[in-house]
Amino acid sequence: MAPKDAFGLAYSGATEAGVSSYARAVHELQCFIGDPAGSIDRAIADDPGFVMAHVFKGYLFGLATEREAMAVARSCHAAALPLAGTKHEQAHVAALGHLAAGRWHDAARVLEDVAIDNPLDALALQVGHQIDFFTGNARMLRDRIGRALPAWRKGMPGYHAILGMQAFGLEEMGDYARAESFGRQAIDIEPRDGWAQHAVAHVMEMQSRQQDGIAWMRANPDAWSNDSFLKIHNWWHLALFHYDLGETDAVLTLYDGPIYGDRSTLALNMVDASAILWRLHLGGVDVGDRWAALAANWMPKAAAGNYAFNDAHAMMAFVGAGLDAPALTLLEAQREAMRRNDDNAAFTRDVGHPLTLAIKAFGEGNYGEAARLIRPIRSIAHRFGGSHAQRDVIDLTLIEAALRAGDGALARGLAAERRLARPDSPLSALFSQRAADLSEN
Repeated sequence: MAPKDAFGLAYSGATEAGVSSYARAVHELQCFIGDPAGSIDRAIADDPGFVMAHVFKGYLFGLATEREAMAVARSCHAAALPLAGTKHEQAHVAALGHLAAGRWHDAARVLEDVAIDNPLDALALQVGHQIDFFTGNARMLRDRIGRALPAWRKGMPGYHAILGMQAFGLEEMGDYARAESFGRQAIDIEPRDGWAQHAVAHVMEMQSRQQDGIAWMRANPDAWSNDSFLKIHNWWHLALFHYDLGETDAVLTLYDGPIYGDRSTLALNMVDASAILWRLHLGGVDVGDRWAALAANWMPKAAAGNYAFNDAHAMMAFVGAGLDAPALTLLEAQREAMRRNDDNAAFTRDVGHPLTLAIKAFGEGNYGEAARLIRPIRSIAHRFGGSHAQRDVIDLTLIEAALRAGDGALARGLAAERRLARPDSPLSALFSQRAADLSEN
């Protein structure tokens, strides 16, 4: 008989030792701590025929948004394909196959059905939730978890992660009060849950509660930063609160320390580094040679054409560093990406390519062109992934482009729009004042 986990799910090809390592990997992934890849490798070493261990590893690499990592995901799919012993496992293998081939939406749909049939399948829920994030599907970020939530109870292993994911989904759908409640409940159960920590930070970011956000992130940073592979993103959230307050020295201190002091070469971390430097760049802050170091790490990925969201952030670094050659390489890679038949072709065509062109135009001082390129994509920007907080950089770039282009009417309209959405934001007030000054001159 195949061993089962605490929820009664059977694991073909596994032994109790392998399931123990697998459970550890699941917990590490749910908290975004430790080394889930190492834990799952131990499970595979103990039980080479453990199909879900291969699937788990494939998911880890498939969600990395790195071209090289996708090759590992494909290898894991090939290893898992002949091993699946149940319909449940076969569905997971199919989902991994879609993900490894860049068919994000198909993978999400398969995992949706898996979780409908097995609402206690924590892996299906979490991987599906991450795919919803990478594809910008706010509705499913909420509803995928909401469907399963009635089957879960306090005391079940990983219950905190379900609450944390539900919190983020609620936040992305604008249900801020309930999102914060769910996120805080998750942290009360498991203080090391980095995703729940970040969900509450998102609420405070969207509500322009800068001081609350700083207090939330500063209350117990060891819990969400020690041995956490989400720590850079959570430090980035703290930097956003300081940025909105105009505290640029605090932002740069965070950048030079926990955000990019180690100069990570992982795309997910470099996205955060680019995003914070670009915000400072928009505000006219001199960031010194920071762009050069970041751009150097983006350069090997310029030709990847793997994930449009990454491309836009790489272009920020190339523009900031004044590097034309990798910028052109990136644009050519995007043109090649749009000729493929995977989901990134649409991510790139609909949002990523025009946004990347707009960032380049902004860097060249062609602010009117930057605004022209951004305006049509704002309402569909979710199609290339990320959160509302991350995609806010698009609006910030558009507002700054309108101001610098001297387009007073557009600047006033955009400033009024932002003031309505974020009335308590000092940055909103600054934009309104600059737009008013522009109109007077």
